[in-house]
Amino acid sequence: MLALGITVLMRALHVIAAAVWVGGSVIYLAVIGPALRSTQTGSTAGAQMAATFRRLVHVCIGVLLLSGVYLTFDRLSSELAGTVYVALLVAKIAAALAMILLAVFQAQEARRLANHRGRLWTLAPRWILVLGLVTVVLGAALAVFFDAGISH
Repeated sequence: MLALGITVLMRALHVIAAAVWVGGSVIYLAVIGPALRSTQTGSTAGAQMAATFRRLVHVCIGVLLLSGVYLTFDRLSSELAGTVYVALLVAKIAAALAMILLAVFQAQEARRLANHRGRLWTLAPRWILVLGLVTVVLGAALAVFFDAGISH
């Protein structure tokens, strides 16, 4: 019973961290960024928001990695995890790792002067969002296949 409670907690933490990161990315790209650009509020406010969001993303990455490792071992130790499940899981892990690597790159580039940042600097947030959405969809598919027992 304790193992089930830990699994439920890990799954909840995993979903919440993903929702915060992906949802925050949507808000940041669709609302905050355009609002800052249109109001000319200056780079100080934008830089402070970016730094705050970056810290939140770092927490989300930690939670996602810890809970993801737990959930992976939990699911793969079940007889319900078949070939389809493993293939979807590999795709999800690849998308998530690419997302994390882009976030790390973005954080490193943020320390550089604006005129020394490459084109990937401007594209990375959009790619992070796309990969986040792909990861969420694959996670939902994993849950459906696993819970329905049709993952073979």
